Amino acid sequence: VLARTTGHSYNNGQSNGNYRAPLIQIDHFGFLEDGTFKQRYLVNNEHWDQKGGPILFYTGNEGDITWFCNNTGFMWDVAEDLGAMLVFAEHRYYGESLPFGQDSYSDTKHLNYLTSEQALADFSVLIRELKRKVLGAQESPVIAIGGSYGGMLSAWLRMKYPNVVVGALAASAPIWQFPDMVPCGDFYKIVTQDFARSGLNCDSNIRRSWKAIDNITATDDGLQWLSGEFSLCSPLKKTDLDDFKAWLQETWVNLAMVDYPYEANFLQPLPRWPIQVVCKHLNFDPSSVSDYQLLGGISEAARVYYNYTGNCPCLNTSSTATGNLGFIGWYYQACTEMVMPLCTDGVQDMFEPQDWNFQAFSDECNSLFGVRPRADWAATVYGGLDIASHSNIIFSNGGLDPWSSGGVTRNISDSVVAIVIPDGAHHLDLRYNNEYDPHTVLSARIQEVEYFKLWITQARKLQIPG
Repeated sequence: VLARTTGHSYNNGQSNGNYRAPLIQIDHFGFLEDGTFKQRYLVNNEHWDQKGGPILFYTGNEGDITWFCNNTGFMWDVAEDLGAMLVFAEHRYYGESLPFGQDSYSDTKHLNYLTSEQALADFSVLIRELKRKVLGAQESPVIAIGGSYGGMLSAWLRMKYPNVVVGALAASAPIWQFPDMVPCGDFYKIVTQDFARSGLNCDSNIRRSWKAIDNITATDDGLQWLSGEFSLCSPLKKTDLDDFKAWLQETWVNLAMVDYPYEANFLQPLPRWPIQVVCKHLNFDPSSVSDYQLLGGISEAARVYYNYTGNCPCLNTSSTATGNLGFIGWYYQACTEMVMPLCTDGVQDMFEPQDWNFQAFSDECNSLFGVRPRADWAATVYGGLDIASHSNIIFSNGGLDPWSSGGVTRNISDSVVAIVIPDGAHHLDLRYNNEYDPHTVLSARIQEVEYFKLWITQARKLQIPG
């Protein structure tokens, strides 16, 4: 049992008392690779009604499941009201759920089974085994819950395995952020809007900063000054400038994702409404600020994200978020089926112009992994924009979250519904209730639970077999 700071606890499902976890097939869709692996999952049945109470099943993302478990307080908050068991399932190839152990990332042959389809099959097998082996769970309705990529998986689990889950909450799930579904520039427009509304001249000064970086780093002295001003762990070289700009760009994106109304440490330890804090360092008059002044402000703004605690001696440009995320695995997924076009124009957003170039992306993937992405596969396998034939799915999105650009933000039918949280960032509704929560997210959580109760009632009337 692992103690949680909230006072709750969970059991590691691989040795959970009265049953043992199933061994999961490495390949669900072929018969030549017949190996199995242990999938980690976490269980809490503190409030579970053992006479068929529901199971809330978290569809794990691209990272360590304990981290997602500890950042999904909504499930813990509603468990007692619903009499629910909580299950947090780890995604294959992340955390400790490694199909080939230490060799899982050794080459593309071993990575070949890292797909969303295989992960959905893992979840389906696990749910069926839990319902079969846990006393009292045979008639338990299962609701899938996930955020971000995990939210995409929860929606797709309901679409692909409606016999296994009675409904799904897909929070901040960009299921439409694929080629030819939404404009590739909308993502960065939302990032820019977040900064524009958070402080005077904030977005304008970030837009000017890219040219200022070019100007100052034109000389060796300027390069040295910039390295010192940002307290970089490794001094910049001329060849590092593109990576340095990409690091800054990702910093602003991450801030938009986690612009929460209270102190949080989802990607990094941050103050409440962190973009407002960042923008206090960027309120210069764009017509008169010097390049040195501007980049001094940019460096202070970056420290809000990377060194809010004051414990970071230097800034590392090779890292932008928590180590709990599996970056190599996710990049491999992006290089195969999770092809999500993003672009900038420097006018409607605060970034340097960059077109979406599928061929260049494909070439990079081929260089790194020896594979090429299938741009249209996600639309083929999951239906693209045409999802009206499905049922019992909630798509929740925050107005501050750039990933809402690829999310479902309008009702598709009576039972495939959208909940929009205007002042919510990335899956804010999945986090614990907090005294600083805006009323819009409190209302969203109430609506979500009402839908859960409706689905549970429907399932019991139909007496869906386990």
